[in-house]
Amino acid sequence: MNNIIKLSFLMLISITFASCEDKLEEKYHVNSPIYLSYEDLRSSVKTEGSREFESPGKIYFKDNYIFVNEYLKGIHIIDNSDPRNPVNLSFLNVPGNVDIAIKGHSLYVDSYTDLVVLDIKDLSDIKERQRFNNYMGYMLPPTGNTLRYDNIDETKGVIIGWETKRVTIEVEQPDEFYPCYDGVNVSNASKSPGISNSTTGTAGSMARFILNNDALYVLKNEYQLTVYDISDVNSMTHSGDFYVGWMMETLFISENRLFIGGQNGMNIYDLSSPYSPEFISNYNHFRGCDPVVVENNTAYVTIRSGNTCGQNQNVLDVVDLTDINLPKQIKSYQMTEPYGLGIDNSILFVCDGSAGLKIFDADDPLTITQHVLALYPDISAFDVIPLGDLLICIGSDGLFQYDYSDIENIELLSTIEL
Repeated sequence: MNNIIKLSFLMLISITFASCEDKLEEKYHVNSPIYLSYEDLRSSVKTEGSREFESPGKIYFKDNYIFVNEYLKGIHIIDNSDPRNPVNLSFLNVPGNVDIAIKGHSLYVDSYTDLVVLDIKDLSDIKERQRFNNYMGYMLPPTGNTLRYDNIDETKGVIIGWETKRVTIEVEQPDEFYPCYDGVNVSNASKSPGISNSTTGTAGSMARFILNNDALYVLKNEYQLTVYDISDVNSMTHSGDFYVGWMMETLFISENRLFIGGQNGMNIYDLSSPYSPEFISNYNHFRGCDPVVVENNTAYVTIRSGNTCGQNQNVLDVVDLTDINLPKQIKSYQMTEPYGLGIDNSILFVCDGSAGLKIFDADDPLTITQHVLALYPDISAFDVIPLGDLLICIGSDGLFQYDYSDIENIELLSTIEL
């Protein structure tokens, strides 16, 4: 019996060592980072000739110009003096750019880990005015696959892409939490008046940057709102950081209130003290990607399912804000793949992804989908900016502009295709 026990023990040891040895020699395919040094990152902002859209992202409008983010690459600058004939003027190279905000001659952009202020008084000679190094956190670009990450060394620079490698050691995911960038998966013009030295521009509903007079609000990451004082055009200052929940994604301001859309709901903040937002209330929903727009006492929230967005919910929620301390859902409408949206005088624009752009009369919140004004199913819509009579729409197909001054006869004015 003793010999049997000894033999069993030796076999157990052999199996254990063999298992360990197999584990060490096991081969993996991993995403190995491609780095851009911090030095190169911080010397790469420059104006270049115009280029075609490849992967358009968020949009911004100011003074007859449209600024279109090229995902993680920079910004297309479009002269829109004549919306029927927009002119693709130039491309502003800003590595790692996703978000845009403009006040006066100041363009605020993210550039991977940095927050950068650019002087755009002369669009042909854009200059860097100020840079906040490492203010945006260390984020990872999408991999396009489900492979593990290789070891990440933040001292080497920012990660601008990945290459697949086969390794022969055990590879673990990084211990640190690394958020991923959000993006889109889906005759001559008359002389432009230029960029004015006053007022702010207008962002789409997917924005993480938003301006409120002399305050700039930035979703630094998925749980932290950072506020900057931009009253001194030559020296923006950091005013404070605020925890705003978890999985926060978008910002919208209405009637001195900040609405933050997130994967679990919508948080509402009072901006009476603009540099110290105060929490008022929140509206919870099924987990899903979530931008929000507001008009009067009604909020419109799209909830989209997806790989990073949670459950299989694709809906438009209508939320009553009559009691701002107790927002409540009054109706939910089924959608296909809703992204951004816009509202203008009860005209509701919904970007339903692969199902296209949908325009509704939202005068009665309880019967919105019964009052379809127009459907554009042939475009893959991501976000919109309604500007009174002009609608600017961005999608994976390109940039589209519509005249909706006659709501019964909406007219497609122009298209800049991919």
